[in-house]
Amino acid sequence: MPRLSEVIAELDALWPPERAEQWDAVGTVCGDPDAEVRRVLFAVDPVQEIADEAIGLGADLVVTHHPLYLRGTTSVAASHFKGRVVHTLIKHDIALHVAHTNADTADPGVSDALAGALDLRVTGPLVPENGLGRICELEQPETLAEFAARAARRLPATAQGIRVAGDPDMPVRRVAVSGGSGDSLFDAVRAAGVDAFLTADLRHHPVSEATQHSPLGLVDAAHWATEWPWCEQAAAQLDTISDRHGWDLRVHVSKTVTDPWSAHVVPAAPAHSATRAPSDYTSSGAPN
Repeated sequence: MPRLSEVIAELDALWPPERAEQWDAVGTVCGDPDAEVRRVLFAVDPVQEIADEAIGLGADLVVTHHPLYLRGTTSVAASHFKGRVVHTLIKHDIALHVAHTNADTADPGVSDALAGALDLRVTGPLVPENGLGRICELEQPETLAEFAARAARRLPATAQGIRVAGDPDMPVRRVAVSGGSGDSLFDAVRAAGVDAFLTADLRHHPVSEATQHSPLGLVDAAHWATEWPWCEQAAAQLDTISDRHGWDLRVHVSKTVTDPWSAHVVPAAPAHSATRAPSDYTSSGAPN
């Protein structure tokens, strides 16, 4: 069995820590470098549900995309939910390692996994300077509505589902994708000349401006759903490394949905319908 330090060295080669943004918090959060590693669990979020899953699985290492302490801390007391995660992991000799923005810009990285989940052919990075995002092509053109339906079928189901902005009948052949929050990339998307952009966490004003600027189609999925395919990609990469070294690791991907949104309630008709104005709805979204 490899030691934790040996596994981490291989993970750092896949996603070099120096490629992380300066504000980011990547690397090993807890764990004994000399401890043996037999089972590894990949997940998006380092939350209590994942810690509990790791215990049930008998994992020695959890690798997550999102950091536990992004803004630092002065305490890991178990009275706080993040401290409780740390206590749970240490109590059961489970290490935690994070690959965040260094995995976003890796090749292959988070956006490659997202493109692969949608069966898109990657032609290059969306932002060549740092390798963020991917420009892709579909094998055959389809409408924006069909492309959105493809995303809904291929990505993990969440309460949010898929939101779409743009003409549903517009043809789509070239698309940009970026796992996680992507509305800071609109300049690069427009420069790429793609037909549609698939990402997450799109906000009102950037979307409004983007749709007024051009006929770009926008497909907005849940943040967790756009990054979860990376877990499968990363697990496959570690499997290959394990085989090369003869480590016989057992590598698993969590299917626990840790997207924080739990429900999505829609009115009987869109608020912009000709038959109902926004004033026809109560604050709960139900028609008066």
